[in-house]
Amino acid sequence: MEKLLHLLGDAEFWVAVAFVIFVVGMGYLGVHKMVAKSLDDRAGHIKEELDEARKLKDEAAQLLAEYQRKRQQAETEAQDIITGAKAEAERMAIEAKAKIEEFVARRTKMAETKIAQAEAQAAAEVRSAAADAAAAAAERILTQEAKGALAGELIAKGIEDVRKKLN
Repeated sequence: MEKLLHLLGDAEFWVAVAFVIFVVGMGYLGVHKMVAKSLDDRAGHIKEELDEARKLKDEAAQLLAEYQRKRQQAETEAQDIITGAKAEAERMAIEAKAKIEEFVARRTKMAETKIAQAEAQAAAEVRSAAADAAAAAAERILTQEAKGALAGELIAKGIEDVRKKLN
């Protein structure tokens, strides 16, 4: 009995008894079920959050891939636009060169035509001056050598013939 009395006087014994009573009381109140339910709920929330995070990660990867495709398309379109612009610039340069060459050719032809007209006019003036000089010379010669009415007719006819031939 002495052992029993010694045991009842020991503080560690009472701590053990209180602990057993506490655990039994908690078991009676269903605390272990509440703790297990709380842990299960917490695990469920964590699982939902992980699933949501995985879903968001997949969506982000899809968006990234879509934006990379769009960027690639934009780069391709930009390259096509640049290529088209270069081709258009080359075509415009060729057209401009052809127009300039055509303009120069027209101006050259106009200048040649004006020169030809000036030459023709100068030749006509020279011929006219030569005809007038020949007519005047013929008139002087005939007036000195021929006399009378016959001389007048011959002079007029000769002057007229010379003018017709020279013009």
